[in-house]
Amino acid sequence: MNSTDLLVVGGGPIGLACGIAAKQAGLGHVIVEKGCLVNSLYNYPINMTFFSTSDRLEIGNVPFMSLNAKPTRPEALEYYRRVVQLHRLNLRLFEAVVAVQPNADSTTLAKGYRYVVTTSKQRYNCKSVAIATGFYDVPNALGVPGEDLPKVTHYYRDPAYYAFQQVLVVGANNSAVDAALECWRKGAGVTMVVREAEIGSRVKYWARPDIVNRIAEGSIKAYFNSTVASIDAHKVSLQTPDGLIHIPNDFVLAMTGYQPNFDLLARWGVQCQASTGRQPVHNALTMETTQPGLYLAGVVCGGMDTHLWFIENSRDHAYKIVQHILQQSG
Repeated sequence: MNSTDLLVVGGGPIGLACGIAAKQAGLGHVIVEKGCLVNSLYNYPINMTFFSTSDRLEIGNVPFMSLNAKPTRPEALEYYRRVVQLHRLNLRLFEAVVAVQPNADSTTLAKGYRYVVTTSKQRYNCKSVAIATGFYDVPNALGVPGEDLPKVTHYYRDPAYYAFQQVLVVGANNSAVDAALECWRKGAGVTMVVREAEIGSRVKYWARPDIVNRIAEGSIKAYFNSTVASIDAHKVSLQTPDGLIHIPNDFVLAMTGYQPNFDLLARWGVQCQASTGRQPVHNALTMETTQPGLYLAGVVCGGMDTHLWFIENSRDHAYKIVQHILQQSG
């Protein structure tokens, strides 16, 4: 069985930052990622532009140079690949964590290995575990008949796929706006359905006027204060202020947001606030959960409030975790 001081679950930017902080502190580390490097970023839309400037996405004191004021997805993928190379991180890709359990072996427990982490490929004795899994794996469901049809997706990638098709985009924030504009520019007939009375206030400042103007001129149809009632093979039914309507449809892009895998967190020993059940309990100063040596890092800390944490304001989680580990071991 492999042994390490810190095992990091998740190979995204904050997981990499945890590995860097551990290595700089002289701690052994392993970063385990179920998919490819920065798997969530890889699965972002192909043409995505970040809201943050490149300097705010930097980790490990490696400069992030971009050709644009706001970096793109391909630039970010290349940047984080170079970070791994430069810091020579101990990274295990395409290796899913199956279980995080307290160590029951008295011999290894006496040496400080409090956890046993089982993956799809091997097992690790770990003194500490940092969970940096993000929130991109579990989409918020519409909860309507027909949501399981092949024409419905919660993940948007490439607008060219939807050229000349009738596309319904559900949502009012960045993902929905980007999908609507890009698909419309590829020749799709785009309709948006928005639960609220207007496009979201947190939409990127360069995209919001664009979508508002396209709706105002009628290029993109939008139903506000409306919801999806049902989906079938050739149409979508919407509940609007004027009653139930039916519109022809080929594809539904349900850009309704995502949430952490709470079931997985619970199995790994992470408690959530009793009042909501949707806020992982942790110490904001150390990032430690109620389980000693089990930490949270990055956007997973926000639970359902996925807009609270980004790369730029959670990079320091890595150093909080490592500092606490050093204090406990010292």
